[in-house]
Amino acid sequence: MRVGSQPFPQGRPRSRPHNAEPPRPLETGNGLKTVAFYPHEGVRYGSHSDGKAPTVIDLTDLLPPAAIRLDAHVNDWREALQAVGHLLVATDTATPRYTQAMIDNLEKNGPYIVVAPGFALAHARPDSSVLRTGMSWIRLDEPVAFGHETNDPVTLVAGLAATDASAHQNVLAALASALADPNRRNALDTATTPQEVVSILSNEAGHRSAEASTSQNLLLTVCGNGLGTSLFLKNTTEQVLDAWAWTPYLSVEATDTISARGRCSEADAILTSGAIAQTLGELSIPVEVIDDFTSVSQVDAALRRIYDV
Repeated sequence: MRVGSQPFPQGRPRSRPHNAEPPRPLETGNGLKTVAFYPHEGVRYGSHSDGKAPTVIDLTDLLPPAAIRLDAHVNDWREALQAVGHLLVATDTATPRYTQAMIDNLEKNGPYIVVAPGFALAHARPDSSVLRTGMSWIRLDEPVAFGHETNDPVTLVAGLAATDASAHQNVLAALASALADPNRRNALDTATTPQEVVSILSNEAGHRSAEASTSQNLLLTVCGNGLGTSLFLKNTTEQVLDAWAWTPYLSVEATDTISARGRCSEADAILTSGAIAQTLGELSIPVEVIDDFTSVSQVDAALRRIYDV
């Protein structure tokens, strides 16, 4: 596992992909994490088993205003997950069993679902308790702790129920970009109606493409359940690769811990949270820990370590 100054497994970084030029230095300007150097448009997605691009779902279908609650009061993270789960049930997205599965997931795998400062993406593995792909959203009147070392406390919680790991990728990509943009994040924190929340997010979702990558090299982003948080990190990684002009040379796939262990020999490296890195244990490839899944600067630094650029 790559943490701080620990050496890479097998003693050295990976070689730069064939024909890929060294990336330009990261240009953050004014301390912002997302700038023109990391464009929000034209994000490409990794290859799928059927060779097709994922289906694009409109944000208003995935997150209707009825699934949004603003300034909710909860006493702890369990009540926060119960609140987003209740909205999934109320909008016929999932059954109450899925709410308990989200709670069980956090208890088992730790607070890796807190993917960015103040934001948690609650989810569980797809099963029969998911009736359709959809999301819910709550903003808390007071922040609560989820136990994350760097991203606590949490004020925004999204609940994700998915029948598969591809159809909702464009919406999660838009959500990740919104959270990384300080102006739009502030707008989410101060929105007065559910319709405002949808509008803030849908401005970005409308620009997303779902173009499949033809890259032969592979990076894996990993979470406990193979969707949701790993897709957040996948999107940010693809933004960095797009800015580097490395998209033709590398593909990024979101997966779970079980699949990641089995696919180590196929990948250059794994990007994940600290909690999931501990679950994975020692592997034959670099495992880079990312604290903020929306931070292009963290992912940029991790990829530079992986490829020694």
